Amino acid sequence: MTRMSMNSIIWPDGYLPGFSDNFASNEVIEADLSCADIWPYLVNTDVWPTYYSNVADVRFHDGSGPELGKGARFRFTTFGFPVEAEVTECEPPRPGAPARLAWHGWVEGDAEHRLDVHHAWLIEDLPQGRVRVLTQETQNGQPALDLAVAVPNPMINGHQEWLVGLIFSARNAQAV
Repeated sequence: MTRMSMNSIIWPDGYLPGFSDNFASNEVIEADLSCADIWPYLVNTDVWPTYYSNVADVRFHDGSGPELGKGARFRFTTFGFPVEAEVTECEPPRPGAPARLAWHGWVEGDAEHRLDVHHAWLIEDLPQGRVRVLTQETQNGQPALDLAVAVPNPMINGHQEWLVGLIFSARNAQAV
């Protein structure tokens, strides 16, 4: 049996799962795809709405975009929240290292409505022509506490839709 170690998300202070108000983790492992196949569909925000129904109105503060890069400030609507975000990590695929993308996002408001999140993605090539796509998000604030007890969990379901759409888009591009 081959032993394998998989990479993990890098968490900033205040966002470690188990110590945040809400945590969602979704993962897929697929054969016959690579990091390089998936990356363009994750960092290009113009294509997000084509495969993920829970995102809209993506705009960059400085008029840049649609590509995400470290330090990029953007805004989008998801789960009914107008989220301001800044990319904190953006490492494209390279041999022997996972691709990483993460942003800090926040929804302005008073104590009852303020929401702070860290949303991270990790994409890594695995042996035997497989790829792993992991997305995790931690949240703090009253809206996060409300989401944490919702059944079914809208974060888990929404992020799973994002993963399924991401994989579908990458496979569709291969077929062309």
